[in-house]
Parts: sequence; structure tokens; C-alpha cells
Amino acid sequence: MFGKLLAGLLLTGALALVVSACDVDKLSRLRPGSSSADEVRQVMGKPNLEWRDEDGTRIWEYPRTPEGMVNYMLVIGPDQVLREVRQVLTEENFSKVRPGMRMDDVRYLLGQPAHQVRFPLNQETVWDWKTKVEPGMEWYFNVHFSDRGVVTRTSTNFVPKG
Repeated sequence: MFGKLLAGLLLTGALALVVSACDVDKLSRLRPGSSSADEVRQVMGKPNLEWRDEDGTRIWEYPRTPEGMVNYMLVIGPDQVLREVRQVLTEENFSKVRPGMRMDDVRYLLGQPAHQVRFPLNQETVWDWKTKVEPGMEWYFNVHFSDRGVVTRTSTNFVPKG
């Protein structure tokens, strides 16, 4: 039993390191202020989602969920030059989620959730993002939405693994 648990934890940890190492390698080839949108696409691939701001800025979403604990937003200016690389799953961003926010606002802030679950009896949908992995458990930040698609509250929980 302990051997299976240890093997599972090692495999999960190894997968996270590989994904993380790949991202570090890819992102190290990009230079905010000089890398073009075409270069970003060549290095990172097609974004999962593109957001467009009124000024022509595009934000390309590269989620690493559900297994990862990072979501990247790459900001491409109207001049087609990479402006910024953001890792958006941070305590600072989690603290910005407030009751009354819309689903799109939360997605724009945190990127693609790891899971989306509908709870009909509670009349809510919960999105979550993995925030931490410890031996035997994974921690998640949760955002609870009403049936109207607005935030009612946030919470955290852990899921035992093993």
C-alpha cells in the first residue's frame, strides 16, 4: 500500500516537474518587449483562449490545469509584441475574487479552472484551481457561482490522495 502511494506521489511530482521544466524552457526563449506574437505562437503553441481588450491588446491563455498549479497569460500588445508573461494562480489574484463578479471576470483573472462542477441542490456551480500539493493531499481554491453566473463566495479544500 505504501509503495503504491509513494509511486503515485513520485509520478505526480515527476509529471509536474516535466510540465514545469518544459514551461521554463519555453518561456526562457521569449522576451517581453521584443518577442513577436508569431514567435510566441511558435514557442508556446496555439493559446487555449484569447481575450481582447478595447485598446487592441490580446491576452493569450495557456492553462496547465488540472494537473498543474499554474496558468499563464501572455499579453500581446496592439503592435504584435509580447508585453508581459503572467502566472495568474497567485494568492494575490485569489484575494481579488469577490462576490458579485461574473464568470468571465474570474476566468480572465485566473484562467481555466481545473474542474467545473454543478451542484443542483445548492443551485450553484463551483470552479476550482489546484494551489498546493503535499504528501497525501492536494489543495484547491474554489469559486462558487449562483445560477445567474455570479460569485457568491470562495473557499478552499483539500483532497486526500492515496
